[in-house]
Amino acid sequence: MIIPVSSFITSKTRLSPFLSVDERSNLLRCMLKDIIETLKSEDISDIVITSKDDDVLSYAKSLNLDVFKESEHECDFLNLALLETIEYIKQTKTDSQILILPADIPLISTENIQYIKSHFKDFIIAPSRGGGTNLLYISDHEFIPEFGEFSFFKHQIQAKKREIPLNIYDSFFLSLDINTPEDLGELMLHGKMTQTYNYLDKINIKVKNNHGKERLNVYRK
Repeated sequence: MIIPVSSFITSKTRLSPFLSVDERSNLLRCMLKDIIETLKSEDISDIVITSKDDDVLSYAKSLNLDVFKESEHECDFLNLALLETIEYIKQTKTDSQILILPADIPLISTENIQYIKSHFKDFIIAPSRGGGTNLLYISDHEFIPEFGEFSFFKHQIQAKKREIPLNIYDSFFLSLDINTPEDLGELMLHGKMTQTYNYLDKINIKVKNNHGKERLNVYRK
């Protein structure tokens, strides 16, 4: 299991008009905790946090997680870092199944994990709402991660070229990565049992239905 995390300080910049730097940092910590708790509740504990940020790695260690420090890359750093981490797992883990999740999907559920575990022989991919990939399970270690813009389609194309049977897992909870104020609204509606919800409620983030262009009105009380 690999969860890449870029940085607590510089992440989620699209929320910068709405949340301060410290709030965004705390938000990412809470989301990561929610994901880890869900994974561990389903007996997935062999989790590697990959990052080049020392604060992220230190926080991961405080959660008793394995860490891998990325090398410096000038471009395509996420996919190169994932390739490094996959190689690390192949060399150090007895069970080298590769499951990649982002750090910003706090609504991931036990049902999601149960589905994945029941299909561990398959190539599994779950889309984000914007055409990205919010879950990638790789049984073929020669498969090359292509995260980034339209990665959901890129991963499918590569799988077909490699003649790997596709298992597309479409889940609302997996598709919701938190990047915008409206995403926060969706989380406030659907994630009341999460630490992320508790944190947003603590800093007075509220949501109500909107009859205008945007479905939700997210605001600070």
